[in-house]
Amino acid sequence: MASGLRMMEIRLDDRPHGVDDGITLADLIAQLGHLPEQVGTAVNGVFVPRARRVAHVLQPGDAVLLFQPIVGG
Repeated sequence: MASGLRMMEIRLDDRPHGVDDGITLADLIAQLGHLPEQVGTAVNGVFVPRARRVAHVLQPGDAVLLFQPIVGG
């Protein structure tokens, strides 16, 4: 019996990466074991603020970039 979950492929840090269909950017970060404040994010070259990750549903072929946030003054 099928689980009902479908997979799709995205690009994560310029490498193919399989994820569940309907996954959010926040879910992806959690699955990778990162704390939300430990990484900056961009999807398809557009910065996604931490507060918007939970509502950002990834689409097949999206290019996700994780980077170390810059702090300081």
